[in-house]
Amino acid sequence: MTSKTVQTLDRVVIRFAGDSGDGMQLTGDRFTSETAALGNDLSTLPNFPAEIRAPQGTLPGVSSFQLHFADHDVLTPGDAPDVLVAMNPAALKANLADLPRGATIVANTDEFTTRNLAKVGYETSPLEDGSLESWHVHAVALTSITVEALAPFEGLTRKEKERAKNMFALGLLSWMYTRPTTGTEDFLAKKFGGRPEILEANLAALRAGWNYGETTEDFASSFVVQAAPMAPGRYRNVTGNTALALGLAAAAHRAGRPLVLGSYPITPASDVLHALSGMKRHGVTTIQAEDEIAGVGIALGASYGGAIGVTSTSGPGIALKSETIGLAVSLELPLVVVDIQRGGPSTGLPTKTEQADLLQVMYGRNGESPVPVLAAQTPADCFDAALDAVRIATTYRTPVVLLSDGYLANGSEPWAVPEVDELPDLAVELASAPNAVDDAGEPVFRPYLRDPETLARPWAVPGTPGLEHRIGGIEKADVTGDISYDPDNHDTMVRLRQAKVDGIAVPDLEVDDPSGDAKVLVLGWGSTYGPVAAATRVLRNAGHAVARAHLRHLNPFPANLDDVLRRYERVLVPEMNTGQLALLLRGTYLVDVRSHTAVRGLPFTTVELADVVSTILEEVS
Repeated sequence: MTSKTVQTLDRVVIRFAGDSGDGMQLTGDRFTSETAALGNDLSTLPNFPAEIRAPQGTLPGVSSFQLHFADHDVLTPGDAPDVLVAMNPAALKANLADLPRGATIVANTDEFTTRNLAKVGYETSPLEDGSLESWHVHAVALTSITVEALAPFEGLTRKEKERAKNMFALGLLSWMYTRPTTGTEDFLAKKFGGRPEILEANLAALRAGWNYGETTEDFASSFVVQAAPMAPGRYRNVTGNTALALGLAAAAHRAGRPLVLGSYPITPASDVLHALSGMKRHGVTTIQAEDEIAGVGIALGASYGGAIGVTSTSGPGIALKSETIGLAVSLELPLVVVDIQRGGPSTGLPTKTEQADLLQVMYGRNGESPVPVLAAQTPADCFDAALDAVRIATTYRTPVVLLSDGYLANGSEPWAVPEVDELPDLAVELASAPNAVDDAGEPVFRPYLRDPETLARPWAVPGTPGLEHRIGGIEKADVTGDISYDPDNHDTMVRLRQAKVDGIAVPDLEVDDPSGDAKVLVLGWGSTYGPVAAATRVLRNAGHAVARAHLRHLNPFPANLDDVLRRYERVLVPEMNTGQLALLLRGTYLVDVRSHTAVRGLPFTTVELADVVSTILEEVS
């Protein structure tokens, strides 16, 4: 055997792809966890079918997991993979167009049968007909080598042995990129602790994959990617949904109130329900409702009872929850509505990402029904965005919509775990006694007597003596809360609710313009943060002056947004919709912002945005 070399790389993008039953998400997740433990910065992009089990060996059934890790700050999951692990012909065909020439392909030759090739339209095997000569191809019989490695496990069927091929692939890639496997071994011990033969078989497959890379002559080199410089602290790898759940629980703790989640499972929001359901010991109650309407009703009822009421969903659920959200506007109670956006309309693309719910959450209710809206920008930022959403809801007694999307929800990155006492103080004061006197001088409770600064009404928990008041969706009289059909009173209440939202304290928009000479501003929101930052980095490295800014608060906008927009000759707004934020900016500020839009179910690439901005730079020069 020839001696192997070890090469140092600054970054790598790997994509694992196979059937939805091949365990690609698990494989990618385990590789990511080991990479995070080594201290690399990283970003991931899971991509999987909407069907629970799509037709085997077909293009619609391909599931993939992309990971970008580096020895420096990582902003996106990568535009294109450097390495593609293709478990079958469908995985190869579905992903080959994304693979640059010269990249590496690790292909499972056992699956390149005549039948499987025909399923995806290959007349001949691309592993043999020369069509892949522009790539570095490693043809490995992953399945049969795994089965052979598991020959001692006589109690397992061949099919059960074949299922471990993803662990073999994980072991091989772990050897290639010098990743440890101890974390995966611990994970498998927990997962299969009650089934010792299955556990030992998976461990054997994992080690066999590592040993294959170490001993075969097909792989002449392994690679090292050093840790990225990070501030001292404790880190863990989190998905956006996990970070959001942790943020909600931490916010309730800092507010001194219990958290109640009323939710109905929906892709890609279900993991918020799953994560919070494991936090009962932290004062979190989760209720899986029978439908979306019941979910938001539970959350609003909990808010009326003095808890932090939260409901989580995606776009179709927002449509169903809209009437109850309007009720929360009328009642002026705190409520956090989490919308993990996905492709639409209707059922649309359940497992793909999109930013197309902005106008829906802004205006998708009857009557004048203003609601604060904010959006997370990265998976880790979902934690901070959840804290901010709870702050606004409890301080201003209003429902708040927190926007995430499938890209953030399922993607992951390292997160610096904060100390609890460093989190903002969200303590909230409940009404405890009458707050006014009547004409006879007797103490009375006025449920709509507002705080002069925030315009928030008192938060009165049912059962508190002396604080009896009416609730319901019919318009209330200003101050007294009595039912009122008076036209002038309705006008007053509508304008007060709008003024309350308009007056919410949000930070000024920060602009990243190092030279101060930029004539072009790229303004993003939500999950476009990474691609926008990466594209401006590329352009600045090429000598161009480009400014960028990112909006968290979409209603109300930051107070300085008007000045920021007028400071630049061109403003570009990239969105994964057909221009919803651009429409709001044009209508609000009468500024001719430019849109760059795409609704492909995928995030923007760095190259794509850099090219668009380059065209605008040529115009202004």
